[in-house]
Amino acid sequence: MSTVANQQGLTDKGLGYKAHSIGGFRFERDEYFAHIFYPGGRHIMPVDAFLRALMRDVAWGFFYGTVNFDNVFGTVNHYGTVEMFIGLFNEAYRSTNRHHVETFESKDLKKVFEQMLQDWVNEGFDPFAAPDETGAPFGAKKGNNTKAIQRQRMVADRMVGLPGDLGYRTDQNGYPLNRQFQDIPTDQPEVHAEPGFEKDVHAYNFFNYVARSDVTWNPSVVSCVKDSQFCATTEEHILPITHGNDRVEWFIQATDEIIWDIDDRATGKPRAKVVMKAGDVAAMPADIRHRGYSPKRSILIVWENNDGTLPQKYASGQLKPYPVEF
Repeated sequence: MSTVANQQGLTDKGLGYKAHSIGGFRFERDEYFAHIFYPGGRHIMPVDAFLRALMRDVAWGFFYGTVNFDNVFGTVNHYGTVEMFIGLFNEAYRSTNRHHVETFESKDLKKVFEQMLQDWVNEGFDPFAAPDETGAPFGAKKGNNTKAIQRQRMVADRMVGLPGDLGYRTDQNGYPLNRQFQDIPTDQPEVHAEPGFEKDVHAYNFFNYVARSDVTWNPSVVSCVKDSQFCATTEEHILPITHGNDRVEWFIQATDEIIWDIDDRATGKPRAKVVMKAGDVAAMPADIRHRGYSPKRSILIVWENNDGTLPQKYASGQLKPYPVEF
């Protein structure tokens, strides 16, 4: 059966979903799967996995490096343009010349992805939440969840908890402690300020703050000094993408445990299994891809270098892909 016939068969099923196209790519979905048509073939993914990955790609602005939806389909951010690919980092596709890559303006691809989320995400399903916190995406089209897919990151107006900061997550402001963080201490630190500085000196319980996040696997900047960014995030279940680094990335496990599969960035061949427990620190090299598994919701701090010259320096060999030699 031809690709055109396959496409026609999907859109004729009367499920209420639209097809979405850009360049040589065409996206369709049925009750259970996302179908990606491209010149020369079709790729298929479970629709829940596809939508969770799609949500991150949109919310992160295509992130840095490579966002692998699975081991075949994904995007590469070139910071202004984006490559969308089939099999680019899959050894079997590359060795048989079956890979396909197209380059798009970031804003154009983002618009198509946003339209797809709006159309394909049903009411009750939140692709940013843990599976136990949301409904199922399967079946025919039923409403939408615009509030979830267009949520804005909470931004502190000044240091968290100081007067005037509307971004402080507390149960009073509608951000309850997550069901899996009931073991997190919520007591506030004592602050003894010099007279006259009571409104200027402040401290807060970082764990209590982050443990109220209603999203998973979504790093949010909590401090920024020049290009040095510390990003905190809560993790539960499986990282919806496999992230291919274009720079070194540092992980600090703050609570509980995450198990990481580490593969070669270019081929996908397994390279390591990393088990991180609370207090562990690991550097993810610039030539790997990684995917995490968090059995219990955990807090992870990601330390990133936002220097825009790094991808070229690593790609050219000017910098080694790892931060230190032992």
